[in-house]
Amino acid sequence: MLLKIDQILDEIDETIDIVRGTLYFYHYKCDEQDDRGWGCGYRTLQTLCSWIINVKEEYSTSIVPSITKIQEILVDLEDKPVSFIKSKQWIGTCEATMILSQLYDVDCKIIHISNGYNLLNYMNLLSKHFHDFGSPVMMGGDADAASKCILAVRSNKQLLILDPHYSGPSFTSINKLRESGYLKWYNVPNDFVSSSFYNLCLPQLKKV
Repeated sequence: MLLKIDQILDEIDETIDIVRGTLYFYHYKCDEQDDRGWGCGYRTLQTLCSWIINVKEEYSTSIVPSITKIQEILVDLEDKPVSFIKSKQWIGTCEATMILSQLYDVDCKIIHISNGYNLLNYMNLLSKHFHDFGSPVMMGGDADAASKCILAVRSNKQLLILDPHYSGPSFTSINKLRESGYLKWYNVPNDFVSSSFYNLCLPQLKKV
């Protein structure tokens, strides 16, 4: 069973802007498909899908799409060739925007950041995003190609990252997830790759 995340932090801290609503932690092998090494973008997207399903009443009976279903949708949209289905080709933020629009009629803003150091210049934007929309943010890059899910900003100096690269059994509690290091605060810019660009996918739902 996937870990349900509905209270990310125990403390109340006015310096933190955070995701609002409930989501589920999707990660490598969480549905028995062995996607280690290539599936992190799909898993982060699935986490975003789980959040939308929980906050948009009209989709409350929907299910989070499988990796194969995501691939089929991208082929139907003529973004990928038929050979993409059941392949091990990864996806990023651009593909995520297409899926969220197609499945849930959710628009997304894509932010391109030229390098890890320049993340500092976008912390206010991310804080405002959590304040205005409350949705999780998908993050990807090139030299740092590992997809990540941003759940909060603290003091415009740290990002709370949910890391989909875990491949073990589902966690039984949010505390276990924190202890594992797959949900932790990253210092900006020191914990990011200075030579890598980063793309952010920010779902633009009304405030929840």
